Amino acid sequence: MKKGRKEIMGVRAISVGFSVLTLGVFKPFGLDAWQWQAYAHLLIIWVLGIAVCLASEGILKYIVRIPHSHDNGISYILRRNLWFQIINTPLEALMIWLYRHFVLSNRAPGNMLSWSNYFGTLVIIAFCSFALGLYWRFKYRNKYLAAELEETRQLNEQLMKSQTASGQSESTITLTGSTSEAITIRVNDLLYIETVANYTNVCYLSNGEVRTDMLRATSKQLQDELEAYHKIVRCHRAFLVNLDQVERIESHSGSMRLIIKHCHQAVPVSRSNTTAVKQAIKQPYPPPQPPAARAAAPPYIIAHISTKSRVMGTFVTLYLPISQQNHELWQGYRK
Repeated sequence: MKKGRKEIMGVRAISVGFSVLTLGVFKPFGLDAWQWQAYAHLLIIWVLGIAVCLASEGILKYIVRIPHSHDNGISYILRRNLWFQIINTPLEALMIWLYRHFVLSNRAPGNMLSWSNYFGTLVIIAFCSFALGLYWRFKYRNKYLAAELEETRQLNEQLMKSQTASGQSESTITLTGSTSEAITIRVNDLLYIETVANYTNVCYLSNGEVRTDMLRATSKQLQDELEAYHKIVRCHRAFLVNLDQVERIESHSGSMRLIIKHCHQAVPVSRSNTTAVKQAIKQPYPPPQPPAARAAAPPYIIAHISTKSRVMGTFVTLYLPISQQNHELWQGYRK
């Protein structure tokens, strides 16, 4: 069983246990009439409550489309837990309402099916859910903020190592747009590229000073031109950034941004690009590769094939260029 699923089941079991403990202390629904047997009923309600929690998790994952994930930040986790409470609370109340009618009504006639009994049960479960929500919100917020800070520290260390390993690249590249304008710069001097409507702002170093020029081009066009340089990555729909020119990484409540050297511009990292940026930082620095050249054509040989002409009734010899591999197959076929 995966660690994430174990954690979810542990949290749900504790939450249902807290609700059952509350019922055991206050003994609503005529539970005191069952004397010691009330604890057996509470145990059954606890098991049924866990089953309802698992059903709520399934609804949340497959219908609402909010799967459990630690990679989307604390805001995502808190929002998902809120959705879970909205779905699970009425279902838990429905389960206990039905249990009251079919099981507990033998000694407590007030447990018969009625809307007043359901809403009374809903109020009790909602109170427990609210108290538990505050507890888990506080616990998970502190836990994941600490984990987020530690991950950010490790990413900054890896970023520094990657920049040291890459060194100063002297290779240059010419960025072109849909017009005759072009920008020729050293790859290492590129800071970031920002898309504004149909134009892109190219921010780079020129003689030690930060300069921004505009090209009429999309960021996708420039990304294709820079494809060979693995440290220039897309971090946002509107931004391409040179990781070798990132001063530090900052994270807050699941959101990440890159602080650029020299200009101290804060470039956002979208959630959809967070994983790709992290992988680019962690992977070893590869040297820039030129565009892939076409594979050399396989050597061809001239083979002669004799065949009988249906028109003239004579044998005709054909000289055809075929590859070495196909020639060997043809020789084997003739044998």
